[in-house]
Amino acid sequence: MLDANMKAQLAAYLERMTQPVEIVASLDDTPASADMQALLEDIAEASARITVTETRGGPQRTPSFQINRPGETTGPRFAGLPMGHEFTSLVLALLQVGGYPPKVEQALLEQIRALDGDFDFEVYVSLTCHNCPDVVQALNLMAVQNPRIRATMIEGGLFQQEIEERRIMGVPTVFLNGTFFGSGRMSLEEIVAKVDSSAGEREAKKLSAKEPFDVLIVGGGPAGAAAAVYAARKGIRTGIASERFGGQVLDTLGIENFISVKETEGPKFALALEEHVRHYDVDIMNLQRAKALRPGALVEVELESGATLKAKTVILTTGARWRNINVPGEQELKNKGVAYCPHCDGPLYKGKRVAVIGGGNSGVEAAIDLAGIVRHVTLIEFDTKLRADEVLQRKLRSLPNVEVIVNAQTTAITGTDKVDGLTVRDRAGGEEKRVELEGVFVQIGLVPNTEWLKGTLELSRHGEIVVDAKGQTSVPNVFAAGDCTTVPFKQIVIAAGDGAKAALAAFDHLIRN
Repeated sequence: MLDANMKAQLAAYLERMTQPVEIVASLDDTPASADMQALLEDIAEASARITVTETRGGPQRTPSFQINRPGETTGPRFAGLPMGHEFTSLVLALLQVGGYPPKVEQALLEQIRALDGDFDFEVYVSLTCHNCPDVVQALNLMAVQNPRIRATMIEGGLFQQEIEERRIMGVPTVFLNGTFFGSGRMSLEEIVAKVDSSAGEREAKKLSAKEPFDVLIVGGGPAGAAAAVYAARKGIRTGIASERFGGQVLDTLGIENFISVKETEGPKFALALEEHVRHYDVDIMNLQRAKALRPGALVEVELESGATLKAKTVILTTGARWRNINVPGEQELKNKGVAYCPHCDGPLYKGKRVAVIGGGNSGVEAAIDLAGIVRHVTLIEFDTKLRADEVLQRKLRSLPNVEVIVNAQTTAITGTDKVDGLTVRDRAGGEEKRVELEGVFVQIGLVPNTEWLKGTLELSRHGEIVVDAKGQTSVPNVFAAGDCTTVPFKQIVIAAGDGAKAALAAFDHLIRN
């Protein structure tokens, strides 16, 4: 199953184990079980601390395997073959069950161990989803730390009947004790906070008691991370409050244009951003969504949690999110056939008909990727022609299972409990046409995360924060950087540079005032 290079790397990683591990596999006579058996044999060969026991059939999903400490039966379970993006989840589970400590703050580990109740998590994934491993790894860690927590990764492509029965149209999707828990990317902190109902109130009190910062950054994407590093290097009291560290980068698959980094993936890049910030004396406050900005000699930022943070200067780096098409059915059928990440959710539509809305680079790239998985792709563009790069358009035109409709407006997405089609209107003649399909991928650009600032500082007609050459906003002591501002060309490298510039401007403001 594993090539020689992967076997060598695995063996090197597993040397960090300090305790024996038992893997119990439930197999049958299918090709998928044969592949799993071969994988487990390779794992057993990689470490003398690992033993593998095979059973045939039984109450567990087949094929699947569980990673346990000797004498225990509550370790993480993998239903399906954890390859692709999930191979890292497998390695981490082996290490943690084998005694290697996770890189998580001690306070969070203690919170997990103290959770009172029985929690049976099931997370449905696709092996091409770059958001899924974070959720799988978080749940696995919880299962290792607390014997009353169980975690099972389920490969949607292999257990297609469960996908249909539970009407799962997007991954990752998590069930807790048989009931829907959540979908999409979730961090370990988010999951723990959701099951620990009193955590939010405790955290809000702790945040409100903090002393004022010299620089408070709101938003944890590339702009926010760069601002935090540059501010901290000046030796001033720096804090960063973010809903999720990494921001939109977490939803980006391939990054090939960040200078000096030839190629990487969004989640890896986001992790590197956070690690760089943590290298300095920066107070990182995760899972914090800003609610209001109150200007003054000390600027106040009110959070959705009820906490209020104070600072001499504030840098807003709240970024942007996927733009909605705002037609009937979009919100009602989100994650029920309406999706925004073709890399994550595309495999769930194997052999089905889908539409991609948007003819820019993102839309055409999505259509090309999906065409290799699904039965048919309909690409819908509002303009009279596609706006993607010509090289992408040539590739698109070469695909036999793609239809392009231009000068068309999507007017509705239809379906009851899942998408069954959409309607488009010809902008030239006015005729409406129905397209029958099972999935819709929206790729029409970004909208800045600035609604909470309306009426507080100057915004452009597109909702972007108006800034000058130094990142200064219309409000004294408040700066902004990145995709949420009027700075043109929304790129990671530009956002990072803007964040650094805003931090230097804030520091200059502090020493002059």
